[in-house]
Amino acid sequence: MSVNRESATGVGPVAEVRDLRVEIDGRAVVDGVSFRVLPGRVTALVGGSGSGKTTTGLALLGEYPRGARVGGEVRVDTGGPVGYVPQHPASVLAPARRVDALLTDIAWMQVRHLPRGKRRAAAHALVVRALEDAQLADAESMVRRYPHQLSGGQQQRVVLAQALLLGSRVVVADEPTTGQDGLTKRRVVGQLAALTARGIAVVLLSHDLDVVRALADEVVVMREGRVVESGPAERLWEAPRHPWTRELLASEGGPTSFDVGVTRSRRPVVRVRGLVARHRAGSRSGPVVLRVPALDLHAGECLAVVGRSGSGKTTLARCLAGLHRDHDGDVQLDDTGLPRSLRQRTRAQLASVQYVFQDAHAAFDEHRPVVRQVARTAVRLRGADAEAARREALSVLARLGLPEDLVRRRPGGLSGGELQRAALARALLARPRVLLCDEITSGLDTVTRRDILGTLTELVAERGDLALVLITHDLATAALAHRVAVLDAGEVVEQGPARKVLDDPRHPFTRSLVGTAEPAAST
Repeated sequence: MSVNRESATGVGPVAEVRDLRVEIDGRAVVDGVSFRVLPGRVTALVGGSGSGKTTTGLALLGEYPRGARVGGEVRVDTGGPVGYVPQHPASVLAPARRVDALLTDIAWMQVRHLPRGKRRAAAHALVVRALEDAQLADAESMVRRYPHQLSGGQQQRVVLAQALLLGSRVVVADEPTTGQDGLTKRRVVGQLAALTARGIAVVLLSHDLDVVRALADEVVVMREGRVVESGPAERLWEAPRHPWTRELLASEGGPTSFDVGVTRSRRPVVRVRGLVARHRAGSRSGPVVLRVPALDLHAGECLAVVGRSGSGKTTLARCLAGLHRDHDGDVQLDDTGLPRSLRQRTRAQLASVQYVFQDAHAAFDEHRPVVRQVARTAVRLRGADAEAARREALSVLARLGLPEDLVRRRPGGLSGGELQRAALARALLARPRVLLCDEITSGLDTVTRRDILGTLTELVAERGDLALVLITHDLATAALAHRVAVLDAGEVVEQGPARKVLDDPRHPFTRSLVGTAEPAAST
């Protein structure tokens, strides 16, 4: 195995992968993958979760899973670092450092030739410019925040800004629009297109076929570590040759609506009144980031919460789950007030409100097998016997498409999409009354997304007493819900039946979000 780095010639490919094979514990996660990366072009790797896309993309950086056996050749001819925007940006952002500190270290290398008195201001200007180029609004304010004070979409754009500051000639973008609203997604697409206009090559790893359609020049379709089809994007969309490619394209329609076969109760399971949340700044409360005057959630109901990155969607879910303590107002479960802090809630209350995080990697202990961590929920919150909990965990995991041989591995042996399904299984083992799902389909291929939403639809119908909250940027997913709440800049600007809100939006922001506003409103 070799990784060669040569000076860019400006002619031919800037990177090339030849017969790449990556084995982990004797199992090939990538097997015989080959493709070329051309300057100013977008090469898209698509396929299901666990198909080997991320392992292949990381190979361009010379990075592989621990203990991997690697064969083949990866050649990069850029003369500089390969930029990388990961699917889970929090994993590469130091939690104890503000955004300006994270980016200034990179910018400082570019201004060290300036007189000492001018370096600080020049570096700050480069950081702000990179954040603006990465479509992060209010860059001057963002640089003072810590990563945990940013939404998943905002974290992703900070990492994109890092790649821009590095001046990379090849950028590997792993699900760069994951967790992004429609408006921001269009801007990220525009930004990546602008990179290619400057001669930068983009290797796009994505489940979002709309984004791939908008950007890709070449498409490489992967399944179980192998390339099953590749070629020019236009040819592949119009005449896919492999059955898996055809299944991916056919599955974009999504599952049945949550409205089918579900009876909602008239009595709310959760009542929110006068909720005002802030981000804590040191020992003092910071500015208000969320206001929710009134919101009810009923058993047998799915509520979709939509809005731009940073609009307060995740903060709302964290307040309901007891993960965001710095708030005023009243949150009730079955007419009983819920303590603001997770630590003050009873075991029954903990079981009743379960949260499935957007970043599944961060939600698992990397040292213990996944099935043990899933089963532990039933033991800890329901008092189940360990063996009974293990059997139940395996059953729920299998229903979500995760076989026993896979979930006996540690988290590092699963893809991001597989871990996301395992996180959902863990929450379900608590048998919750309220299930909070934060962008859980954003990292899934179209086939798996359809299956997971179909499973959630069945669970809501079967359980009867389960209330589901979907935090999502995907309006196609939101359209499946019973009701939609739209957030903008921390305010609930519109809520009501999903079809009414999305088909006939009243608020200007909702109209811009669904694409029915005048063009100027969505720029």
